[in-house]
Amino acid sequence: MLDGKKRYLQIAFNSDLSSVENILPNIEENERILIEAGTPFIKKEGMRGIERISQLWDGVIVADLKTADGAIGEVHMIKDAGANAASVLGSAPTETLNLFIEECKKLDIYSMIDMIGIEEPLKVIRDLKSPPDVVILHKGRDEESTRGKIIGYKNVNKIRSKYNVLISAAGGVDSKEARSAIFNGANIVVANIVSEGQPWTGISDSDDVAEMAQKFLKTIE
Repeated sequence: MLDGKKRYLQIAFNSDLSSVENILPNIEENERILIEAGTPFIKKEGMRGIERISQLWDGVIVADLKTADGAIGEVHMIKDAGANAASVLGSAPTETLNLFIEECKKLDIYSMIDMIGIEEPLKVIRDLKSPPDVVILHKGRDEESTRGKIIGYKNVNKIRSKYNVLISAAGGVDSKEARSAIFNGANIVVANIVSEGQPWTGISDSDDVAEMAQKFLKTIE
């Protein structure tokens, strides 16, 4: 069970199944490490990709669905594939958000609302029947190269003052940004595995990812 007193590293796979099979078996299982099937990965590999991750990892597996509609069906799909956490877009209709959170609760899945593109996350949460387990403050991939764009840490205290939820920080996270995220009150930092030539910040797949994971965990303790 995720604990609000602990700090977690979420490692996101966004490429393909071969990347997962080459890297994931080398990462030491740790209750403070979450493994994410990223949105591009799910679009490419589908539910079989999540199933393969679940064969290689016994801990928390996040399906970054970014659900926009059809919440109940998508939650059931990833549950059947072996994931135990999933994301929905904060920009989705309130009805979708409520159905997503309710279904996740029924199936014992962590519900995560991704606030990418949302200026006032608190307004989204206020309209819900019940809050999610995790609120993701997310600077998108396409925003990483925009000068001055930052993860919305200003929203951490606003959300925490009203709701008992975990806060996840995502988007261009390296060890420096991970320290900043924890300093600003995040519980979870999301680091993407990136390949050579990609313009995004994260953990390079040419590095020893297992070793980098341990360094991240020490950084965010």
